[in-house]
Amino acid sequence: MQVQGSVVRSSRADWLSCARTRWVGCLLAGSALLFSSLPAAQAANAPESASSNAQIRALKRAGDAVVALNVTATEGATSAESLGQRRSGSGVVIGPDGLILTIGYLLLEAETIQVVTQDERVLPARQVAYDLATGFGLVRPLVPLRGVEPVPLAGVSSLNTGQPLLVATGSSSGTEVGFTRLVGTRAFSGYWEYHIEAAIFTSPPVANHSGASLFNADGELLGIGSLFVLEAAGPEQTLPGNMFVPVDLLRPVLAEMQSTGKTRASVRPWLGLSSSERGGHVEIVRVDRSGPALEAGLRPGDVVLEIDGIQVTTLEAFYKQLWKRPDADADVELTVRQGSEVRKIKVHAVDRMQTLRKPQGI
Repeated sequence: MQVQGSVVRSSRADWLSCARTRWVGCLLAGSALLFSSLPAAQAANAPESASSNAQIRALKRAGDAVVALNVTATEGATSAESLGQRRSGSGVVIGPDGLILTIGYLLLEAETIQVVTQDERVLPARQVAYDLATGFGLVRPLVPLRGVEPVPLAGVSSLNTGQPLLVATGSSSGTEVGFTRLVGTRAFSGYWEYHIEAAIFTSPPVANHSGASLFNADGELLGIGSLFVLEAAGPEQTLPGNMFVPVDLLRPVLAEMQSTGKTRASVRPWLGLSSSERGGHVEIVRVDRSGPALEAGLRPGDVVLEIDGIQVTTLEAFYKQLWKRPDADADVELTVRQGSEVRKIKVHAVDRMQTLRKPQGI
């Protein structure tokens, strides 16, 4: 589903916040909004359906599966510069063994991970996987989760622009929920050498978006929260919202992530750059202090014109040309403009996963 140029104007009144409340009361209050978007054949029975036990049970199960995550990074972690030494976010149980899905950046160089359940139990957990390619992370509690059912996964292809959706986040006092609307799905390129072909954009935004769960009216998981964005409707239109990574991307790689801790697609060249698109060019805005780009002499303000002689004007084109290499360890030639001078700089790319600090004892 491609939605571009179609803006969903959502006021704060659309955001029916149910923070720090139990699920049932919140769901009853918001059910009219959720079910107002159903197709006509279902909408005729919406009041009855919205109050039905089956629907309430499905949504309550979804809420019960949402947990809070507290993460402490290893000493000296380079990711602490941008993410902090201590991080908090959310996750959701997707497996019968307590497997939790979250956004991967929360887990970067994690030393300790704690799971806080809706009934306020604090459980130690371990990282199962971090997938650089999709951005997903997997966590498993070291103590069995009691009475928590995994949530079902759903695709986004059947969703309609403007459709109300439910966002759930974990906190120290239980699940917090609110309602937002679908703006659309489109490709997304992140400044941190990240690209996915389809991301979910919603508005109005939720502040504590890291690892937040996005559900449909049937309590099925659609995506995991990644970012706050100012252009949810596209680069030409200002509309504050959130970007969610769709669980459609998880199904093909879930088994591989559990088996190996990552995916083969994550083993790709990494330069250690943060970049943005400005004036039809790719501009470097930050250079990782331990990455190969710094060692090669790249610096903030440099404009990337070409990679291996191929012109690039967007982050997507830059990344895709970089990732064409079969191996992560590879020499890359960048043509950059530094001030008034155009230079060719050779960078020896590396495997990002090999640069991350491991917990003590691993």
